[in-house]
Amino acid sequence: MHVFARFVTALALVAAVLFVLAGVMLTYEVMARYFFVRPTIWAAELSQFCLIWGSLIAAPWCLRERRHIRITAVISGLPSGPRIGADVFAMAVVAVFSAVVLVYGYEIFHDSFMRGRTTGTMLDMPMWYVELSLPFGFAVLLVQSVIEVWRAAQGHIAAEGEHE
Repeated sequence: MHVFARFVTALALVAAVLFVLAGVMLTYEVMARYFFVRPTIWAAELSQFCLIWGSLIAAPWCLRERRHIRITAVISGLPSGPRIGADVFAMAVVAVFSAVVLVYGYEIFHDSFMRGRTTGTMLDMPMWYVELSLPFGFAVLLVQSVIEVWRAAQGHIAAEGEHE
């Protein structure tokens, strides 16, 4: 599990770099468009790709670190047993959702790959570049959510920023 934890952390760092790149590209696009009247054909599209990939590969880290949105007002007041049950249930729902998106995301990716779909913009990039982020990101999220189900079932309910 330690190797997978390092992998998830590495993906989170890559996501952070992608978010910074998206910001740099969009800033450049605004400057090029409004100050020099020379817009790019690539900045908006590539920054969207960075944001999509970044969001999906950061999700497992967010789940592990409990940095996602949680409603703690009710859960924090529960006794230990029901709190563990609620955490197991919540992580199981994430696992099932991840599995469903993984299956359908793969079908979308595979169809675009086989048909050679492109973005239809001036860059005309293959759509599968961005669509691959769905099965990849949700596969990693599925594994992380199964780990979290196991940890919760063992009675370990992680607080924000805490992991093993």
